[in-house]
Amino acid sequence: MKIRSSAALAAAASSVLLLSACSTSTDDSASASSDSDLPLIAASFYPLQFVAEQVGGDLIDVLPLAQPGVEPHDLELSPATVRSLSKADLVLYLTDFQAAVDDAIESTGVTGLDVTDYVTLMDGDDEDEHEDEEHEDEEEEEHDHGDVDPHFWLDPTLLAEYADAVADAFGEIDPDNADTYTANAEALNTELEQIDADYTEGLASCERTTIVTSHSAFGYLAAAYGLTQESIAGIDPDTEPSPARLRELRTIVEETGTTTVFTEDAVSANVAKSLAEDAGVETTVLSPIETVADGEDYIEVMNTNLETLRSALGCS
Repeated sequence: MKIRSSAALAAAASSVLLLSACSTSTDDSASASSDSDLPLIAASFYPLQFVAEQVGGDLIDVLPLAQPGVEPHDLELSPATVRSLSKADLVLYLTDFQAAVDDAIESTGVTGLDVTDYVTLMDGDDEDEHEDEEHEDEEEEEHDHGDVDPHFWLDPTLLAEYADAVADAFGEIDPDNADTYTANAEALNTELEQIDADYTEGLASCERTTIVTSHSAFGYLAAAYGLTQESIAGIDPDTEPSPARLRELRTIVEETGTTTVFTEDAVSANVAKSLAEDAGVETTVLSPIETVADGEDYIEVMNTNLETLRSALGCS
């Protein structure tokens, strides 16, 4: 195999900064407010939208702030979307994850249901180890998501905790249907408990336990199911890895017998593919479920992720 230098990998890494999907506005078609008499619930990104839809069913209208296939970290909101948001009865959001949403909630005074009030989040990784030093100050200024890892939904038991809070909040908005919201949350929790059981069993006996990922989105999943995450980028998927980090990852791949570098469908895979080619291993998609394609949902993608992990890690 022809071995390329880490400088070549670093050159490929610079393409991460060109991600067009990372910073985008919601379009006006998605920001149209509901004309019905049902409670209007805004959801700042997909996993929270999924919870709203499952708990609320046909008793609510959901206003998604992030569109399918769009990476949500650096979401921008159009004026039309902010106007629609101002009419919502409740906004489901995660503070410090999407600055535009935080700002819109503050400017409009709309009621928000913050994940951090109900779920204990993990500390974020040290993103400096993934970045090229010359971009460090710029990245910290443009992508400050706080000191925690926001990707709690990849532990289904934590998503279930938030679903309970959503059901309570919906019941306060719409007391006549409070029992239905509670029952819907219980049904969702049953599904999430089954996913947790499937992951626990499916990842219990594997040849490998290290996952090399495009960015640090899988810390909760790794912690819940006995895996070790090694990522190219930090919490923000567009942080640029240093040549030293790429050399370190190459060594990790070799020492752990890693066969697969995991890429994502909404983030450029150029760096991950370069690393995999350099190390002589494969790439495959492992979804952080920050967004899903039309026709998919959280449950389906979590099940697909499990099979992907089992195959890559040699699980029995």
